[in-house]
Amino acid sequence: MKEALKEAELAKEEKEVPIGAVIVLNDRIIGRGHNQVESLKDPTAHAEIIAITSASHSINNWRLNNATLYVTLEPCPMCAGAIFLSRISRCVFGAKDPKLGSLGSVYEIKSPEIKIISGVLESECKKLLKSFFKNKRV
Repeated sequence: MKEALKEAELAKEEKEVPIGAVIVLNDRIIGRGHNQVESLKDPTAHAEIIAITSASHSINNWRLNNATLYVTLEPCPMCAGAIFLSRISRCVFGAKDPKLGSLGSVYEIKSPEIKIISGVLESECKKLLKSFFKNKRV
């Protein structure tokens, strides 16, 4: 999760919503991503989507069986769908998303094949998001 937080910091530096993600397979990071919605002018450029694409290219396979996704914020419906379609085995997230959270907070887009773990480094993830939005409103 610390590596996902580093990705979130990169997003913040780029004036993007600070959400970061990494995908790990066999104790090795195979994919990284952070929000790039504004810079790419693409509503699908969420951290999870970019990390999934990166991981798939890294192992030359769209099936990310036995991989773990670490993401700083609970995935939205689009990202939850991509997680399931890519066959990621485990999703670990930091902060819950009370607006679009799709792994239990608002929506229940779950699959018995995927283990969900929430609240990992939650306070650090929340702090980064809160500071970003506080500064944006000033």
